[in-house]
Amino acid sequence: MAHYREVVRIVRESDVDPVLNLTAGMGGDLVIDPQRPTDQLDGTDLVNAVDRLPHVEELRPEICTIDCGSLNFGEGSNLYVSTPDMLREGAARIQELGVTPEMEIFDTGNLWFANVMVEEGLIDPPPLYQLCMGIPYGAPADPRLLRTMVDMLPEGAEFTSFALGRNQLPWAARSVLAGGHVRVGLEDNLYLSKGVKATNAQLTERAVGIVESLGERVATPDEAREILDLTVQIPSAGKGA
Repeated sequence: MAHYREVVRIVRESDVDPVLNLTAGMGGDLVIDPQRPTDQLDGTDLVNAVDRLPHVEELRPEICTIDCGSLNFGEGSNLYVSTPDMLREGAARIQELGVTPEMEIFDTGNLWFANVMVEEGLIDPPPLYQLCMGIPYGAPADPRLLRTMVDMLPEGAEFTSFALGRNQLPWAARSVLAGGHVRVGLEDNLYLSKGVKATNAQLTERAVGIVESLGERVATPDEAREILDLTVQIPSAGKGA
């Protein structure tokens, strides 16, 4: 919590006013012994849905993430666990807080359940989807699959899509051409070009160029708030911000 408080304080006291989006993905890792699968190994941080949200409850970002399903996370025996019961409980709490959930979609089954939560009224309109491509072993970074997933989105949805590593910057163009927004950053890619380490600022600048080369333009923070209908009430400095 101390790290989140400090980062959020610095951002809110700065001369810029970005839309603040905090991850809520921690608390879902389960590492098991493949020979004794009931034994949890180091790296497990599994907690319930509400216990993944204390920083969201205190700091009230405009957006927080919610990972919309379980998957085999890469090689070995690491699972990410986010069950339907957990997701419904987490989405309901995020809705109570007035924060917009960014629904992280790692495969088509995740998207199916995210659509169920929209239908059940657990996600306020417009629903915001993040189509995450190329994460082993979720949805491959295949443009044909992106098109399929976009076609599965409900009417009125907003979405962003990204892909990992060397696919990140080309995928910015694919996401725009599919009708979506853009995500770049060091979480998903460390390089500006082959062998050239990047900064977040450089990746963002390159993404802006890609967007503009396609005849589009990047929204201002206030325009983004209008597009996504962000209405969260940010707490005052005396209330934990």
